[in-house]
Amino acid sequence: MRLVPRGRGLRDPNLRDRLYELLEHDPLAYSAGSRFIQVIICVIVLDVVAMTLASVPDLDVQFDALFTGVAILAVIVFALEYAARLWTVAGHTQRKASALADRFSYVFSALGIIDLMAFLPAAVVLATGRHATLAELGVLPFFKLIRYSPAMRSLLAAIHAERRALIGCIVILIGVVLTFASLLYAIEREVQPEKLGTIPQAMWWAIVTLGTVGYGDVVPVTPLGKFVSVFAIISGFAMIALPVAIISSAFAEEVRRRDFVVTWGMLARVPLFSHLTASEIADIMRLLRARTIEQGEILVRRGDAASSMYFITAGEVEIELPSQHVRLADGTFFGEIALLHKTKRSGTVTATRKTRLLLLDAQDFHALIERMPTLAAHVRQTAEARLGETGDLAVAELAQAEKENGG
Repeated sequence: MRLVPRGRGLRDPNLRDRLYELLEHDPLAYSAGSRFIQVIICVIVLDVVAMTLASVPDLDVQFDALFTGVAILAVIVFALEYAARLWTVAGHTQRKASALADRFSYVFSALGIIDLMAFLPAAVVLATGRHATLAELGVLPFFKLIRYSPAMRSLLAAIHAERRALIGCIVILIGVVLTFASLLYAIEREVQPEKLGTIPQAMWWAIVTLGTVGYGDVVPVTPLGKFVSVFAIISGFAMIALPVAIISSAFAEEVRRRDFVVTWGMLARVPLFSHLTASEIADIMRLLRARTIEQGEILVRRGDAASSMYFITAGEVEIELPSQHVRLADGTFFGEIALLHKTKRSGTVTATRKTRLLLLDAQDFHALIERMPTLAAHVRQTAEARLGETGDLAVAELAQAEKENGG
């Protein structure tokens, strides 16, 4: 993949745009962007594993040169990535500010700080020669996975969305801790002055009890103190359940929202749906199922029963027909002819590279074309054109299908 056109240098704005696409977008596995992401993830994992093993004295002595080499490699890779992001971010922010403002915005963003901390502390340690400190910094590159993990991003987004409710939970927890600590302080301060002689000391017992950990280093000895502890333990279950319920429900909602956005974006790539209203697209989305097939994987075989219509949102497939091979790429659809004529598949469909598809089941297909005449007309027009130009179905197959349907 050529990033720099011949005769052009780093001042070429197209180079910056291409590099930004490489760094920021979430492409399919066959693209250069995905290979770049795989390289970064491999370096992150290698660096974290090496720094973790470096904390073992025997391994550190035996493989010190290897661990140091891995750390140097990670610093170089992460520093180059940071510099590239800093350069390419200009002109690609929503605020449409100056290049300097865009770069400052990235530097002070959460992801920008994570990218910087992934290599800067390790670089300083390597430069000062304090290699023993490298193991303590091993966890920092791990946080870069937030950028490449949709699940981690969804979890952080869920926590941010419910931050007010979570802050409320913390306030409630503090109140409950103070309440039970004060009660036990009043009951047991004379009996156990060395452990519960002050409210701060009693707060340690309250936190441990409410957290259902129960270390046992501080326990009430009086009957009244034990009675209060029973209510503290029961309250602890509520203190744990409340934030867990908030985060889990917010996380599930965030995942549903992300899937909705992804499916909507995939539908937008299909020209067949470009004329539909938002409500019609939302109606269709409930009928579609997403599927990804790897390069070389066979989706359907000639002679299979026609059960679905397929929309290609990214990638490419090859349809092997009796007379020729046809390739279909982004935005196209296939499988409609067999559904319309209620025949079996006329060709074998194989992915030529990793491909994302949307599937529409046969029953939903017929219901959809009955509800949307314009969409049905377009599908039938495309099917007739394919029959005339590519011989998608043999004449004998059509005649047999019509005979079966008529019978």
